[in-house]
Amino acid sequence: MEYKFANRISALQPSAIREILKFTSMPEVISFAAGNPAPEAFPSKEVNEISAELLNNSPVDALQYSITEGYLPLRNKMREYMKTLHNVGNENDEIIITSGAQQVMELTAKSLANEGDTVICEKNSFVGSLNAFRSYGLNLAGVECDDEGMIISQLENALKTQKNVKFIYTIPNFQNPTGVTTTLERRREMYRLAKEYGVMILEDNPYGDIRFAGENIPNIKSFDTDGIVIYAGSFSKVLSPGMRVGYAIAPKPVISKMTVCKQVSDVHSNIWSQIVAYRFLEKYDFDAHLEKIRAIYREKYTLMASLVEKYLVPNGITYTPVEGGLFIWCKLPSHIDMVEFCTRAVHSNVAVVPGTAFLTDESEPCSCFRINFSTPTNEQMEKGMEILGEVLKQYN
Repeated sequence: MEYKFANRISALQPSAIREILKFTSMPEVISFAAGNPAPEAFPSKEVNEISAELLNNSPVDALQYSITEGYLPLRNKMREYMKTLHNVGNENDEIIITSGAQQVMELTAKSLANEGDTVICEKNSFVGSLNAFRSYGLNLAGVECDDEGMIISQLENALKTQKNVKFIYTIPNFQNPTGVTTTLERRREMYRLAKEYGVMILEDNPYGDIRFAGENIPNIKSFDTDGIVIYAGSFSKVLSPGMRVGYAIAPKPVISKMTVCKQVSDVHSNIWSQIVAYRFLEKYDFDAHLEKIRAIYREKYTLMASLVEKYLVPNGITYTPVEGGLFIWCKLPSHIDMVEFCTRAVHSNVAVVPGTAFLTDESEPCSCFRINFSTPTNEQMEKGMEILGEVLKQYN
């Protein structure tokens, strides 16, 4: 039988990251390709204690249907937490619990945009979000970034010239894949332009709580007095990605539409996971837990950056140091073909992610690749980076 697929997904391709991850199932391959948290960062003991208590004492709470908006105690807790610590959310906002922050991107596109409408994104951005937007037939307008975030003049030009712009998508903290953090001035300018041109901002912040150096910068949502910012948060990087607990804080009418859209997708997010997340916040010292995670990533990043300096920089690689997150963005010398390099690397048993996977326009040239430092062990980092250095020497 010849299968005919919907127009909106016919052009979608498998994620390059997922394709490369197929190689990581081979025991001899050292993976710098994942975006997974460090295994030692998982609070396994605490989750086991909470789950046992829940299933022994009130199993129906975790096993029965729940409401689409999410577990009310968790919603209330996150509303209080985000307002107190980050000044995010006001009386005109509501919160919904989602199946990871990824679902916030899909619900935003589904709620706000029609086929052919435009989303303005950082030119290199998270492939999961880009594919969510593509799946609804949206036009992706990429804006160049420098070390301070989106270049504001280019953002304004996109707002002026692109048709039917519905929202700006940004990852302002330790951006995936580049690791760039948008400055406070650029955040305010982005907000000003969104207000001026009558578009919304989708602020994706999965990495903000794992800053291991430098000073915190206020979230864009914290100065949202006009109801134009949708904030996407997640427990994936600070508790467990497998639990799939994310959330959106947005104006009440937007959350209302997201709720209807979510009801036809999954009814509600995993209620066991939501209760575990809530009880973890209530029973344990969440701030101490975050400090433990930050210490893990500070140590891992310090090692990985030193290995980049030792093995890659002498062979022409350039990179920008980061203050948080999980990734380092590396740029190859102009004479090296990036895709060929990534292919040689994986055939030498080291997996990295080709930069083309993150482009809003995948046909554009790219000389960068992404490496992850949270997942590999110290020994894997040392061995893998030495191998990458040897692959680079083949081009000299």
